[in-house]
Amino acid sequence: MEQPALAMEFHLTAGDFNGAGDASGKIKRTLQQVGVKAEVIRRIAISAYEAEMNVIIHSLGGDIRAKVYPDRTEIEVKDSGPGIADVDQAMQEGYSTAPDHIREMGFGAGMGLPNMSRCADRFSIESKVGEGTTLRIIINH
Repeated sequence: MEQPALAMEFHLTAGDFNGAGDASGKIKRTLQQVGVKAEVIRRIAISAYEAEMNVIIHSLGGDIRAKVYPDRTEIEVKDSGPGIADVDQAMQEGYSTAPDHIREMGFGAGMGLPNMSRCADRFSIESKVGEGTTLRIIINH
């Protein structure tokens, strides 16, 4: 089995808007330090940030893992919580289940999953209502 050159893991706490962006920021800074191309880092940072915010906004908490290989970065985000009832609908730009208080903070525009998919070379969602969601994002270097 191929081993990553780097592996990072962060716990994400539901509703922790003060810590929002910490995990994706650390992933971004680490990739800059190891010399990944700026355009690739941009795509990874956007995907990681959107995934991180989805966990903080919509779940009961979760974890984000980033594995860096010479030719790609793999991001896996697992959360526990309500899950996604209709993944196809959730992938539509502008569709959101964010409550009003989240929208009033400027989040929940319904662009998270479409942005992640657009930035990824491979993207998948597994979700079970009442249990949680797992996202897998692969971005080639």
